[in-house]
Amino acid sequence: MNIKPLADRVLVKPVAAEEKTASGIIIPDSAKEKPLKGEVLAVGKGTKDEEMVVKVGDTVLYGKYAGTELELEGEKYLIMRQSDILATI
Repeated sequence: MNIKPLADRVLVKPVAAEEKTASGIIIPDSAKEKPLKGEVLAVGKGTKDEEMVVKVGDTVLYGKYAGTELELEGEKYLIMRQSDILATI
């Protein structure tokens, strides 16, 4: 991975959207919701006012409209501020 986030930014790989419901019904692409969970792949160094709390390998929950989507080598990623992350799992 050649992406290094700056300051208090975090690079997250979203988990895949659910393909089936708990009862086994297949969800079509048009009805799938954007995943709100992902794995942290890289973190910045933080700022003088904000220390980095998340670390590489953490699984995090984030807001529905958090971050900026980008695609690299066919994979989708999100870059967001640490403050956009709601919780770690």
